[in-house]
This record gives sequence, structure tokens and C-alpha cells, in this order.
Amino acid sequence: MSIENLTEVAARFVAGLQYEDLPEQVVHLARRQILDGLAVQIGGTEQEALTVAARYLTGIGGAPQARLLGASGVRLPAHLAAFWHGLAGHAMDWDDTQLARHPGRAYGLLTHPTIPPLAAALAIADLLGGVSGKDFIAAFVAGFDVECKIAEAINPDHYHRGFHPSGTIGVFGAAMAAGKLLRLDVDQLRQTLSLAASMAAGIRANYGTMTKPLHVGRAAENGVTAALLVREGFTADQSGLDGRWGFLTIAGPGGNPELVINEFGNPFSILEPGTSVKPYPSGVLTHPAMDALRFLMQDENLAADDIDRIDLYAARNVLGPIRFDFAETELQGKFCFQFLLAAIMVAGKAGKREFTNAFVQSAPVVAAQRRIFTHNDPEIEAMGFDKIRSRIEVRTRDGRKLVRWADENYRGGPFNPLSDAELEEKFADAAAGLLSSDRCSEIFDFIWKLDRKTDATVVLDLLNWDAVSERSNLKQEHK
Repeated sequence: MSIENLTEVAARFVAGLQYEDLPEQVVHLARRQILDGLAVQIGGTEQEALTVAARYLTGIGGAPQARLLGASGVRLPAHLAAFWHGLAGHAMDWDDTQLARHPGRAYGLLTHPTIPPLAAALAIADLLGGVSGKDFIAAFVAGFDVECKIAEAINPDHYHRGFHPSGTIGVFGAAMAAGKLLRLDVDQLRQTLSLAASMAAGIRANYGTMTKPLHVGRAAENGVTAALLVREGFTADQSGLDGRWGFLTIAGPGGNPELVINEFGNPFSILEPGTSVKPYPSGVLTHPAMDALRFLMQDENLAADDIDRIDLYAARNVLGPIRFDFAETELQGKFCFQFLLAAIMVAGKAGKREFTNAFVQSAPVVAAQRRIFTHNDPEIEAMGFDKIRSRIEVRTRDGRKLVRWADENYRGGPFNPLSDAELEEKFADAAAGLLSSDRCSEIFDFIWKLDRKTDATVVLDLLNWDAVSERSNLKQEHK
């Protein structure tokens, strides 16, 4: 088949995919990613960006089509519900990261693949009045795979020029998950991809602000909008990913569709190469170094006061995306090694409780940040960018120098994945103060058995607490 037909190949894959086509390992991985996605969405609802969004969305109102995670008594138009789910899912930067399958693609710098299709599927499933767990999983996997394949196909300069792929490419995952649930045919799916391409957006200048998670919220919203418009008869080009004026050429610039043209579902990206499921709510490139410091301190029985100085050595693939050398807010902290290592140094961990302005601005954390330094290392640079490599050097107040290399097979990556039990622990951390342990257990049981459920949207009943009206100061008028 011609490599000029990426749009058609993707559409045919989505239209033809059935739950029965999914290997059991893919189904299990899908359940894991959905559970992880719900966890980070729950945690994200407590972010200030969601407070602003609650005022915005409840002020708009509209047709009561779909519920909001965390406030299932509130119903809004489906595209706005998808926006809420997507914004919440990326608000803490705790969602999973796609890994590169092919050479020349920047490891760990592709897209966050779970939230866009999950956010869209939650909204469309509710709009439809419920869908089976099998159909939900198939739609999620379809969107996930298309998103990952397009991220592999596009020229890596797309990221290096300053685009944020979770926004620009996440929209395709959302569009295909929505289109699958709406049972669009191949021609409609092709047009949905093309329409989504005209709504793809997100620039890295907004890292460290509320607008970074907005990219994912808009990706989910726009993907749902594209699918719904096409269902109503809205038209778009049949090959919006391809050719002289297609997405790959314009946004890449260019790409290598031949890398993925025969790989939709073969292998499923969720299986090979898999994703990084984040133990910490920050960029995956920072996690190996954070773990290196954590385990070094544990092994040496060090407290924060024992440490005089920390030096981090890495290559530009790790240091380049990190924007801040001192964090004043938790949003900046996600892109600041000084804060991320300071959190490990002071608290021994970095979870929901540590990613608050109060913690970032606390005296011990401010003092710790000032004792941490980063360096571009030519020797690490020469090793290449196929892995996340870094080295931590700790100088103690009693004069010792302790060195720890970050594990290339870092926690959460496909070669050292979080266990199902660790995923449940992450969910419980994200849900702390919002959901009881009994309710968390109900959700775990529901998701692990999702393919046996007659209605996947029951999960929105289980994920119900008042996350909107208390923030927006507006009545829930759209029940």
C-alpha cells in the first residue's frame, strides 16, 4: 500500500478493530492504563486549573449530555465533558508517556497517550447512554494506537521546534476513540482525522503554566467535536495526514509514515514498546534521577540535613526539556530538577502532597533547591539518546562523595513496570481526601473486570464527589 495513505490505513484499522481482536495481554494493559488514567484525572481535579475550569464550564452550561468525573450530578455537552476529563488528566503531569519504537525518535518525548482517548471515550460513552466494557476497551485501544503511530511517524523536529505532541497528536487519539464508539465508517473516520488535524494545537512555551494541561483538555474536546461534527454530515478532506498540505508535512515538517504504515495493531503500541507509567507527577525524563537519589539516601541512611550539595549530570535529551533552575510554584516544579530532587531530599517522596505551592515554597525545600546543581555531561551525551541516562553525585556534610547512576530500566518503564498493586497504591494516593478506601476498592474491582461489564459508564457513578460546585460557586443547574 502506498505510504501516502496513512489517513486511510489508520481509519481502516479503527473501523475494523473488534474487542475479539485484542490479545489478552493487550486487554490487561488497557485496563491498567485506564486505571492509571482515572487515577491522574482524580488527582488533577484538585489543581487550581480545574478550579478555573469549573467556573468556566458551569458558566457556559449547555445540553446535559455527559457527566463530569468527580461530579456526576453535573451534565454538560459531551465535548466540554471531554475537555474536563482531559484537563484533569494532565493537570499534574502524572499521566503515562509513550516510548519510541523506531530509531531516530526521541525517547520519552513523544506523547502522553492514555488521557486523550480515555477522556473522549468517557464523554461519548455517557452521551450514548452507556456502552459495554468490551466496546469501551476496543475504542480506547484504537485511539491509543493511532495516537502513538502518528507520534512515531512525524518528524521528531515537531517536538524540537516547540510543539507539545500531547496536544497536537493527542487530538487524533481522542478523535478515533470517539469515532469508534460512534460507529463511524472508514470515510467518516478519514474525515474525522482530517478535521482533527485542523484543530491540533499546543506549544511548549506554555510548559509550567495551566496551559500545558489545557493542551490535553483541548485535544480531547476537539477530538470529540470532530467526530460528532462528521457524524452530523460535516465534511473534511479524506487524507488530512498525508501529502503536500497534510498534517505530517505542515507540522513535522515531514515524517516517515513508512515506519508505521503496516504496524497499526501489529504490534499494538500499548504492548510494544509499551509506555512509562509515572511513579511521580513530573516529566518521565526526571524519574530515573529522582529514584537514584531516593535509593541512595535510603541505602546510606541519609537525611536532608546530612547533604551539603547534589550534582546531577545528564545529556541534553534529559536537561533540555527542563525549563526552570529554581521553582517558585508547583507548576514550575514539574520542570525543575532542583525542586524534584529537593522533594526527594526533604520528604523522601514526591506525590500529590508534595506538588503544592505550600510545599514548594516551604523553607526546607527552598534551602534544598539552592544546594542542587545540574550539568550537561559530554560522556553521557556520547552514549546517545536511546535511553534516559543520568548520574547523581552527593556530597555530605561529613566530607563523603557518594555517586549513583540512574537505572536505565527505571521504575514505571516497560522493563521495570509498576505492579498492579503499585498502580492501586498510586490511585489511592491520587484519591486521598476525595474517595474512601472502600470506594477505591470498588473501582479497582470494576476496572479489573471492565471487559465483563455491561455499562462502562458506571465508573462515573463510582467516581462521584463534589468537584465542581464547591469550586465554581455556582449551582449545579445542568443535572
